[in-house]
Amino acid sequence: MKYPYEIFISLRYLKTKKRYGTVSLNTFISIAGVVIGVATSIITLAVMTGFQGYFRDKILSAMPHIVVMEFTGTGVKDQQALQDKIDKVPHVLATTPFIYGQAMLTAQDRMQGVVVRGIDPQAEVRVTDLAKNMTTGMLKDLETGRGKLPGIIIGEDLARKLGVSVGDTITMVNPLGGEESAMGIIPKMKKFEIVGLFDAGMYDYNTTFVYIAIPDAQKFFEMPGRISGIQVRVDDVYQAGAISTAIQKAAGYPYITRNWMEQNKNFFSALLLEKIGMSLILFVIIIVASFNIIGTLTMIVMEKSREIAILKSMGATSRSVVKIFMFAGLAIGMVGTALGVIIGYSAVTVLTKTDVITLPKDVYQVSHLPLSISGFDILFISLTALGISFLATLYPAWQAAKQDPVEVLRYE
Repeated sequence: MKYPYEIFISLRYLKTKKRYGTVSLNTFISIAGVVIGVATSIITLAVMTGFQGYFRDKILSAMPHIVVMEFTGTGVKDQQALQDKIDKVPHVLATTPFIYGQAMLTAQDRMQGVVVRGIDPQAEVRVTDLAKNMTTGMLKDLETGRGKLPGIIIGEDLARKLGVSVGDTITMVNPLGGEESAMGIIPKMKKFEIVGLFDAGMYDYNTTFVYIAIPDAQKFFEMPGRISGIQVRVDDVYQAGAISTAIQKAAGYPYITRNWMEQNKNFFSALLLEKIGMSLILFVIIIVASFNIIGTLTMIVMEKSREIAILKSMGATSRSVVKIFMFAGLAIGMVGTALGVIIGYSAVTVLTKTDVITLPKDVYQVSHLPLSISGFDILFISLTALGISFLATLYPAWQAAKQDPVEVLRYE
């Protein structure tokens, strides 16, 4: 197969010359710069995408896609009528009632503030993955009447903080409710038996949320015959915003809706901002690596000025000279990009399978570094690296093309 002579000459210019060894060394350095930039970009984006995907999946496994609550905060009285309206909205898969409140848990000499969620143990599996996150016990153990005390399910990390386990007794304190006495308001307290532990995969969730049955929550928070709202599961989590708007219209006043993206907007906005920031930094790294290409090609132009003059005197056009150096720069960019993709993707694969990088769970919410890379991300990084490599060839190629062969050969 015959190649254009410009490609043949450009590849020869990148090889080592017997008299000088600098060109091949600079070529190697240029390729290494592109490799490092591409590989680093792939690994970093894999980390950012992995964190984003991991937290999204864990959040969706621990909370409903949409919640519908009463505007004034007094609670929903006609639960069944509200559920019937929501169930008729397209794309709604399941609904279940819940009660929301805040309290303090005490065990021995330890105390922790928690978010209490009153749930229907039988229906909860339809809207969240709490049952799948259970590590000890089952949701049905929450049902009143299975023991002397009502049941409660807490996170594994919370159990470790309080020094308790399944079967132990724990006291729930409501500092905002209670009875008045001569000494002031006495906070309402209620003993619960720990009937199960869960692991949502996020430290904050494991130490913040606790679950009790709806009848027990109604008694503790003094909400007889009322619930805080309705939990909703939809068929497409990325359309939760539009479905939430449709539910709002169907439910009407005085109900409001919030989807999972709104409830975690600050968190995901921070992750997105970090991903954009890291992408810009990596973009700059690739640009810096491209300066090696400019330097290498400029040195080739200086060293090969006589050969370029001879080519022009033999009939080569300025466009052909430009092509020679563009091909040389693109060769560096393509080899560097290919090697960078192989190294970066291999590193992501190895780290994903081995979980060799561990993280403090109480800081990063996850015990191992989550990694995820898509074909689109790899394609975007590769095209960006090739585009920058191509732009880096323009100045050296222009410098070579504008040389006057008569002037060059006169002084050789």
